[in-house]
Amino acid sequence: MTDPEAPDLIETAPVVPDAALDRPIALVGMMGCGKSTVGRRLARRLALPFVDSDQEVETAAGCPVSEVFERFGEAAFRQGEYKVLARLLDGRRKVIATGGGAFAEPGTRDLIRARAVTVWLKADLDTLVARTARRDTRPLLRGPDPRAKLARLLDRRTPDYAQADIHVVSADGPHGRVVDAIIDALTAHLEENTAS
Repeated sequence: MTDPEAPDLIETAPVVPDAALDRPIALVGMMGCGKSTVGRRLARRLALPFVDSDQEVETAAGCPVSEVFERFGEAAFRQGEYKVLARLLDGRRKVIATGGGAFAEPGTRDLIRARAVTVWLKADLDTLVARTARRDTRPLLRGPDPRAKLARLLDRRTPDYAQADIHVVSADGPHGRVVDAIIDALTAHLEENTAS
């Protein structure tokens, strides 16, 4: 009989061959698509470290992302974000949740694409609105009509996100399903690139 308190061994067992994955996995997509939540679970399943680039920016800046935006502006935030991602994309295997706008910046996108396997977590507007409404920590959504702001950002950033190596839908439902879909797509992507 199994112990209900014991960790699920299937949940934590590595599922992607070590030799096939020779770089970090970077999750990209809109704020609210699940990069941090799914990223932690993906890292656990792959037995890899997890890093949230927004948290790393906050640590480097000594204040929350919203305060960096308020005090220094978005351009200064993006410069800091680039520097943090350049440090995190050091070639070691890990899962990185990037900020929502990172992959929309051409230089940052080029850096991420050159040094990581990129996974776009795609979520529809209704899902993004529902998820981002839970916290008031998103500087780009402050003020009236956050839904319209999200719609404009999604429309503008979609062509950038579409340049990711892998596309996975992040919808309502168990995060484990999204993790499974990422692992399946990642395995196929690695097999395809190993064969060529």
